[in-house]
Amino acid sequence: MAETDRRIAASVTAVLLVGGALVLLSCLLGWWILSRGEEAFDLDLWWNSALVELRVPPLLWISHAMDWLGGGWFGVLVVPIGGAVALILIRRPWAAAYFLAAEAVSAAGVQALKHLFGRVRPDEILVIADYGSFPSGHVANAATLAVAAFIIFPRVWVAVVGAGWVLLMAFSRTYVHAHWLSDTIGGALLGAGAAVLVAGVFAVPMARERMPREKVAG
Repeated sequence: MAETDRRIAASVTAVLLVGGALVLLSCLLGWWILSRGEEAFDLDLWWNSALVELRVPPLLWISHAMDWLGGGWFGVLVVPIGGAVALILIRRPWAAAYFLAAEAVSAAGVQALKHLFGRVRPDEILVIADYGSFPSGHVANAATLAVAAFIIFPRVWVAVVGAGWVLLMAFSRTYVHAHWLSDTIGGALLGAGAAVLVAGVFAVPMARERMPREKVAG
């Protein structure tokens, strides 16, 4: 057990560095956007215009559903609490604590950057949204959920489903013009970084919690 703990502890620094780098990249993107004033990136303007031309009812319905699933009381309360309860029920209390902590850190980071940068949302917005366009809270939440799920259940299919969820959320946020494309990139970096950073803090207890199950499975 002691040897295992030492191996895990040795990897924690690398995990924290990766998580910190992702969060830093999100912050740097925000500063770059802020330095441009009200001028959006050419890629943001092109993508926003392209989606105006692509407006069809089925995609609008899906995007409005994603708006509800990824934010508000459902995304902020039901998903984290429901996920934590499910993990407790399968006897993974440390994983549950990690999941809640990652979601909380991600949400706090989103609000901090929104108020720090105060980016204006696109004029064509089709949903009700809070203050600040950068970063996308919906995409940050989706990325935190996807990365945390993969850390707790390291399976290829979990990674594929998680990546698909993040991409769909990013598309939906730009489709209803709640965000510029660069906002979704910043949200994905921040959300993933938060999940990785918090994983470093919970690495040892989660590994201890997982080992008996892996031995039984073997």
